[in-house]
Amino acid sequence: MTDLELIFSMLGEASTKEITVNTDAKGFEENKRAAKAGGKIAGDARKQLELKSGKKVVTTDNYLPEEKKPKKLKE
Repeated sequence: MTDLELIFSMLGEASTKEITVNTDAKGFEENKRAAKAGGKIAGDARKQLELKSGKKVVTTDNYLPEEKKPKKLKE
């Protein structure tokens, strides 16, 4: 995960929390709406940055060293 991926993830989480607290969301449906709204804020910001920079924010990079990656179970 790159710095930008982490930043946009944090933006989505922080936005969701603020919306949840400020609307006093109760129950699954209200929290689901808050989560979608928070995610949209982060998603829109990411798309704007990609548009202006000409580069994708989301990558397949994984910063775990090769030897520390979890081993897959044999089938």
